[in-house]
Amino acid sequence: MSTFAAASCDSTPASSETQEKKPLRPCCACPETKKARDACIIEKGEESCQDLIEAHKECMRALGFKV
Repeated sequence: MSTFAAASCDSTPASSETQEKKPLRPCCACPETKKARDACIIEKGEESCQDLIEAHKECMRALGFKV
């Protein structure tokens, strides 16, 4: 009986790990471009950072987000 319990314990974490990795939230995607974009907007204003804003949008689109 202990073999059955061990087998069920081993399969449960694998499926929960898969579920945790699947949904990528927009707030966590593309941290490099997001950080550069945000810093630029704070320092220079949105109008001066269009290239960084677009780079972040392209990164998000590459990951499957619709922006």
